[in-house]
Amino acid sequence: MNISIIIPNYNGEKILKKNLPKVLDSVKDYKKGYVEIIIPDDPSTDKSGEVIQQFIASIKEKHVLGKTCSNRDKQEGGFSKNVNRGVALSTGDILILLNSDVAPHKDFLSPLLKHFTDPKVFGVGCMDESIEEGKVVLRGRGIASWQRGFLMHSAGKLDKTNTFWISCGSGAFRKSIWEKLGGLNELYNPFYWEDVDLSYRAVKTGYTIIFEPGSKVVHEHEEGAIKKHFSEYNKIKIVFRNQFTFIWINITDTQLLLSHIFWLPYHTIKALLRNDKAYFWGLWHAMLRLPEIMQYKNNMKKQFVLSDKEIIKSVQI
Repeated sequence: MNISIIIPNYNGEKILKKNLPKVLDSVKDYKKGYVEIIIPDDPSTDKSGEVIQQFIASIKEKHVLGKTCSNRDKQEGGFSKNVNRGVALSTGDILILLNSDVAPHKDFLSPLLKHFTDPKVFGVGCMDESIEEGKVVLRGRGIASWQRGFLMHSAGKLDKTNTFWISCGSGAFRKSIWEKLGGLNELYNPFYWEDVDLSYRAVKTGYTIIFEPGSKVVHEHEEGAIKKHFSEYNKIKIVFRNQFTFIWINITDTQLLLSHIFWLPYHTIKALLRNDKAYFWGLWHAMLRLPEIMQYKNNMKKQFVLSDKEIIKSVQI
């Protein structure tokens, strides 16, 4: 089984220096195929490019190959586009996505790969040892519920293996199914909800996703590009836009869609009363994308085999 590890980067010079050697150390002893470490670089303004080239040149293992591609156009930036560029370079059977601020444990690989003996498995998520305000918080499994016209997701208990989504910052995916699904939807650029969308489409198309607590990574959120380069207000705007986008693309159940329409005036009035400019920015910019959203929905819904209610019910606890 050949593996392609994809590490999307944007201005991650310092964290790359810290984490790339740990990624390499985790695959040195892999004997069941070759390993690609692919680092697609968005238009970084630091010395990321030099760090990446130096890392690739330092790889001595015969079964490990380093690759990179560089995007210099800011208009073509964003997480989904950067990941998709990395996937386009890949030749492995399994894609492992790691954020630049993620460092895998040395033995993280085997627990992930064992699940891919089942051809219906699309993805497997890691246990995140998330560093938050100096403390380690364990994360990795997601749950979901339908509340007042929206699909809400949150962290779930870690004693089960079913999950609502797999993070594209610490997860493994079968490439053949990834390509069938069309990869990450670039409408979600620059970030957020793209991995929830991918997981949802996969499950709705009949595939399986799994949370694997035995595969552990350390995730230093404070060092990530989003935390460093985007204000809280700008992040909230994008969250609102992408939350609307997710609903309009993926939800096909008539009752849930009517619920969404019914509750929309309520949410809009509440946003107006609290002067929530981010909500209105998100709603407006999602509406501007309606033609693209509907085209994407029409293409994808032909592949759906499960209902929205079946999916939500399966990951409520």
